[in-house]
Amino acid sequence: MVTHEDILKIAKLAKLEVEASELDGLTEDMNEIIAFADTIASVSAEEEAYTDINGLENVLREDTVQPGLSCDEVLANAKDTDDSSFVVRQHA
Repeated sequence: MVTHEDILKIAKLAKLEVEASELDGLTEDMNEIIAFADTIASVSAEEEAYTDINGLENVLREDTVQPGLSCDEVLANAKDTDDSSFVVRQHA
């Protein structure tokens, strides 16, 4: 269980100022965080297989090689080209 002294020690290490009026709330919050972490740590991953609560599945297609475009096809609609490149004007 976290105490007011623990909160003050943590605050000092973190170089934070904690007002006396904040101690009760911070102590309660820290104890809730630790209790939650303890709950998570106590669950065995082997007890039950993970299931997606939404029932979603990956619907990815297989990767297949497709023919690419030739350089001429890529540059066909370009405004300005230099043989095998797009020409991009620089604005000052």
